[in-house]
Amino acid sequence: MSPRSPSVNEELRRRSRERLLQATVELVAERGYEATTLADIADRAGAARGLVSYYFPGKRQLLQSAVHRLMHRTLSAALEREPRTEDGRELLARAIDAILGLALEQPVLMRTHMAGILSADGFVQCPEQQRLAELLRGTVTAYGSPSVDTDYPLLRALLMGAVFAVLLPGAPMPVERLRAELFQRYGLDWERGVPPGPEPAGGTPLRCAAD
Repeated sequence: MSPRSPSVNEELRRRSRERLLQATVELVAERGYEATTLADIADRAGAARGLVSYYFPGKRQLLQSAVHRLMHRTLSAALEREPRTEDGRELLARAIDAILGLALEQPVLMRTHMAGILSADGFVQCPEQQRLAELLRGTVTAYGSPSVDTDYPLLRALLMGAVFAVLLPGAPMPVERLRAELFQRYGLDWERGVPPGPEPAGGTPLRCAAD
C-alpha cells in the first residue's frame, strides 16, 4: 500500500481535531467542566488520549477553541440563512441575536467559557478564534463602520458583556433588554434579526434607522 499523500494526512488531522472540539462541547454542556476529563473527550471523539495533548496544551485551551468553533459555526449559519442578504444592518442584527442566543441555549458551556477567559490563562488565540474574529470583523465592515479596527473590538466587548449579564448567577438580565440596548446603540430596528418577542416594556426606545 502506498503511503498517504500530505493532503490526505492533513485532512485526517483536521477531522480528528474537529471531533475533539465537538466532543468537548457536548461533554462540558452535559457534565460541566470539572467533571469532564481529557480521557472522556478522547473517548467521545474516538481518538487516542495522546492526540488531545498533540493538538492542545490543556483542557482550558481545548475548551476555548471548542467554544470559539461553536460560536463561529452559529454566527456563520445566522449570517447565511435564508433569505440571504448583504444588508449590513440586518447582518449585524443577526450576529447579535446569534451570540445572545448561544448564552440562552448553552448556559453551562458559555458560563464556563467566560470564566476561562477571566482566569489566569486568559484569552486563547487559536484558529477557531481567528475565524470567528474574521467573520465578526466582516459583519462590522458590512455594517458600514468607518473604523473597523476600532469598532470591531468594541462590538466584541459589548457582546461579551451582554453574554456575561445574561449568565450572571443570581442576577441575570433579561435578554430582551440587553438586545434592546445593543440595537439602540447601532440604530437597528427591533424587527431585524430574530426578535425574541415583543419589545420589552420599559426598555430603552429604539432609534429608527434614519436617525
